[in-house]
Amino acid sequence: MAIVVLRIGHRPVRDMRITTHVGMTARALGADGMLLAADDPKIKESIDKVVRRWGGDFFVKIGVDWKKEIKQWKENGGMVVHLTMYGLNLPDAIGEIANRDLLIIVGAEKVPASLYNLADLNVAVGNQPHSEVAALALVLDHLQDGEELHGDFTGGERKIVPTRSGKRVKQVKPVASCG
Repeated sequence: MAIVVLRIGHRPVRDMRITTHVGMTARALGADGMLLAADDPKIKESIDKVVRRWGGDFFVKIGVDWKKEIKQWKENGGMVVHLTMYGLNLPDAIGEIANRDLLIIVGAEKVPASLYNLADLNVAVGNQPHSEVAALALVLDHLQDGEELHGDFTGGERKIVPTRSGKRVKQVKPVASCG
C-alpha cells in the first residue's frame, strides 16, 4: 500500500508552517511522500532536513501540476481521496479506502470545485471545520490501525530513545557539515 499526500492551494507566505506540518505529519505517520502543487523550495528543504536528521524514506516533490498528478495516480490504479469537511465521515469511508494505493489531497486555501468531482472519494474527519493536519493524522492512523506509531525510521543522523522522563537522543551517524 502506497500513501502519498498532495498539498494544493499552498500560499508561500501564509501557509509555510502548516504545509511543513502536513509533510512532517505525513512522514511521521507512515506516508511515503508529499507532492506540493506550489514551487516553494523552503518547504522541501525543511522536510528533507527532518528526513536527514531523523531517518526514513519520505520524499517531497514541489511544483507539481495537481491535475496531472491526480490523472496519473488514477491511471496507475490508485485511489484519490480528498480530505474535506463536506465528505463522508471517516468511519463510514475507511473500509473503502483501506489497503489501497492512496493519493490523499490536503487543501489549503479554498479548493477548486472541480476537485470534489475529480476525487474518487471525499472524506471528512467529522463534518466540522478544523485543522487539515489533524484530519491527515487521523486518516493515516485509521488506515494503519495505529501500527505507524511503531515505525522504525532508519538512515537518519539521530534517533530518539523513548524515556519516561526527560529526553534522550542518540547520535547514529556524523552530522553532515555545511560547507
